[in-house]
Amino acid sequence: MSSSPATLTDRHRNRIGGIGDKNTKQLLWRVVSKYDGSNQQNMRQRFAGNDGHARIPDRQRSFSSDICDAAAQTYLITRLTFTLLGYLGVGYRWITKVVALGCYAMLLLPGFLQVAYYYFFSNQVKRDIIYGDQPRNRLDLYIPADIDEPKPVLIFVTGGAWIIGYKAWGALLGLQLAERDIIVACIDYRNFPQGTISDMVEDASQGISFVCNHIADYGGDPNRIYLMGQSAGAHISACALLEHAIREARKGGSISWSVSQIKAYMGLSGGYNISNLVDHFHRRGLYRSIFLSIMEGEQSLPRFSPEVKIMDPCIKDAIPLLPQIILYHGTTDYSIPPDASKEFADALQKVGARTELVLYDGKTHTDLFLHDPMRGGKDDLFDHIVSVIHSNDKEALAKDAMAPPRRRLVPEFLLKLAHWVSPF
Repeated sequence: MSSSPATLTDRHRNRIGGIGDKNTKQLLWRVVSKYDGSNQQNMRQRFAGNDGHARIPDRQRSFSSDICDAAAQTYLITRLTFTLLGYLGVGYRWITKVVALGCYAMLLLPGFLQVAYYYFFSNQVKRDIIYGDQPRNRLDLYIPADIDEPKPVLIFVTGGAWIIGYKAWGALLGLQLAERDIIVACIDYRNFPQGTISDMVEDASQGISFVCNHIADYGGDPNRIYLMGQSAGAHISACALLEHAIREARKGGSISWSVSQIKAYMGLSGGYNISNLVDHFHRRGLYRSIFLSIMEGEQSLPRFSPEVKIMDPCIKDAIPLLPQIILYHGTTDYSIPPDASKEFADALQKVGARTELVLYDGKTHTDLFLHDPMRGGKDDLFDHIVSVIHSNDKEALAKDAMAPPRRRLVPEFLLKLAHWVSPF
């Protein structure tokens, strides 16, 4: 049974107690107490059945309901943003980043508008499927046009620096993979300060569980499920996968999905040893006090660092349960250095896990996920992902070889300008 709002507040109080400085604690307490006392209760009442347990609606909500919900979430996020800024202050670094982000978004607007139209109006997109009773426990499904037989499924966890992640960030990937007869499930999760890293990992695991157990209802093949995360989403999904493998190896308690159901894990531009990234993020504007608050204090960094965790001899029985792990990274990624994937790959190989590292020369944090897909035509990362998912399907591989080039969404000169002004 779900915890009551009071219990949730107590849980957050225990987490906040040893985190950050005085101002950070005051900020977290104000946000959590308000959020737990109102929004948690509203969500629980809205989605509770007669027995008080969460239920999954049988149909999608109306477009007007989506608009109202989007407006409510926008108001909440805006309020939390201004609260954070009130404590942190607005310095030169953040002003320049906000300006750069605005210019970046405007340059890519032609592509964003096309993807947004598809996202809101295509009948191949099933939005806001509820997988749990917590805020943001929703996912989007991107369905191929022809569901004549069960299709392979990619579960995707978006990035966003643990603060601005949102399931719609995966719309471009969902659109393009659906064209290759692959169902994509983009999982949403609570961001900071709605939740801390434990909440994010819990949400991701619950979303994975929903897909594993219900994707057949949407035309997916439960025997061909793949997991992928990008940036912060790569970290969160890796934590969820490893935690579940450890739980299965220890055979402690019930589980709602099995690691064996995941055929491969793909991490794009992720960070897997959080202890090594604290100073790096601090220099880039994700200040130490906030980042440690997200990660529930410095003492929790090893727990949420998959690279560190897999080296623990106590969990050696969990390593053989892990699926094939493929790590992708651009060599000129400044948001999360490529060494993060290199070192994780080395650690995985040392403990005997099946691992592949794919580096893309000269690619940045946004090149691989946004610029190249919007450029259209051939895309090495996209082709590699499709080849992994279709690796045991000769007919699908033959269709991929004959597929027409993907269309361009943004003119080349705008992409080059966006590359130059990108704050990521």
